[in-house]
Order: sequence, then C-alpha cells, then structure tokens
Amino acid sequence: MRASELQAKDVVNIVDGRKLGAIGDLDIDLETGLIRSMIIPQSGRFFGLMGGGEEVVIPWTQIVKIGSDVVLVDLRQGLLESQELQGSRSSARSSGY
Repeated sequence: MRASELQAKDVVNIVDGRKLGAIGDLDIDLETGLIRSMIIPQSGRFFGLMGGGEEVVIPWTQIVKIGSDVVLVDLRQGLLESQELQGSRSSARSSGY
C-alpha cells in the first residue's frame, strides 16, 4: 500500500466509534524506515498549512485494521486527550505524498 492511498481513508476509533478525520501526515523513523505514527490534522488544515491548531497523533501500535475505506484504531479516551494536547511533534515526518 502506498502512503497516498492511506491519505484518502477516514480514521475511526473503535472504542467509541468516533470519526477522527483523514490522515494528514506520517511520522517515520529515519533510521529504520518504519512508520511510527499517523497524524490527523484538525479541520481547516491541509498538509499542515492554512491555520494552526492541534493534531491527533496515533501511534502505529494503536492501529487495529486498515480496510479499503477506513483505518480502525484503538484509542482509549485518556490517550486521545493527551495526544490532542501534545500538538506538533519535533520528530522528522514524511509529507511527500
């Protein structure tokens, strides 16, 4: 699967059925080449441009299933709230899709 194919999928939390949005970016470990997390921008942001705000960072270990239309994630409420407060991450990201 290509990164551009992930971007078109909605992300849904299986804990509460909440639609989190679409994938805006990926956090990639530059040493290993593995994806560390998916970043979901808030409404009004497009590839990190046009407006500030928080973002939801979903660790790759929290992904349950990548389907044809959606990505299912298992986020407990406390984890989701802490990630929303975290904001921008200082690690390297890939936005080349």
